[in-house]
Amino acid sequence: MQQPTRSFSDKLFLVLKGIAMGTANKVPGVSGGVVAYVAGFYEEFIYSFQRLNLNAVKLLLSGKFKSFFEYVNGRFLSLIILGEVLSYFTVSKGFDILIKNYPILVWAAFFGMILGSVYYISRDYDAWTRKNIMILTLGTAIGIATSLLDPATDNANLFFVFFCGMVSISGMTLPGLSGSFILILLGNYVLLLVDSINAFFDTMVAVAQWDFSWWNDPAHMELMTILGVFLLGSLAGLITLSHLLGWTFKHYRNETNAMIIGFITGSLGVVWPWKKEIFSTNEAGELLRDAKGNEILENYSRYWPDFTTGHTWIAIGLVIIGFLIVYLIDTYGQQANPT
Repeated sequence: MQQPTRSFSDKLFLVLKGIAMGTANKVPGVSGGVVAYVAGFYEEFIYSFQRLNLNAVKLLLSGKFKSFFEYVNGRFLSLIILGEVLSYFTVSKGFDILIKNYPILVWAAFFGMILGSVYYISRDYDAWTRKNIMILTLGTAIGIATSLLDPATDNANLFFVFFCGMVSISGMTLPGLSGSFILILLGNYVLLLVDSINAFFDTMVAVAQWDFSWWNDPAHMELMTILGVFLLGSLAGLITLSHLLGWTFKHYRNETNAMIIGFITGSLGVVWPWKKEIFSTNEAGELLRDAKGNEILENYSRYWPDFTTGHTWIAIGLVIIGFLIVYLIDTYGQQANPT
């Protein structure tokens, strides 16, 4: 794939897309891969991580850093990753607050965005053969089945944490499969995306204040170790899946796109706005809480909305707004990259 020349505004938009992708990856039920797919940089994203191979390692070990940077499409990856890192400490924290206080309204906006994604992706797909329809149906079924699974309990075993990293990265590489929701099903969402991230953030704040007392805190160091292993697993999964997806796009492009559309369609069940949170409890029926005192999310109980309330109609309005946001993204993409 030829690496495109980008203007300053293009680079800025890539950072913003990275922020959107990072925010989506953190929200249970929403896939950052959908952002990449709809925003038009999904294949370049997969291609770039494909380049993290043995040749890249040889360039890095031989000290040819500029050649390594160009080989892995470093300008593109650095902008996307910058946006993702920024999102974890800015926008995504704001979404945590919004989801806690206005869950139905936030989920309604996400539902509209994913609904719009399904429409616009399907509209541009022109390979509706019987086989591809069956593949789409399978992808949809997998997405729906994911939302119906019962979650496991938390597990801090480092081998399992590494596995969680490999599996959860699907939210970036497979549009429609939420990495955060998969972590909920595996029982490690709070451990890996709340406690460990908070521990890392606290460490950075302490270092900035020249405070290294955390080094002698076994519980804190355990969380930092868990985060490190999780990130290694995520990197391994990202490279592995990107190579697999790159191969399928090369040899089975239409079938791969049909499966992705199915995954995204199936994810609508996960982000259905009208649902109640089910929190983990012990055998005595008491709520379990994480290290920060927050209740631990276990799953959702979905229900049909009450159309006699104004709140429901506000949520429906946000579904429409979410749909229109995707329309604007699609329109921008068509203007920036006319066919």
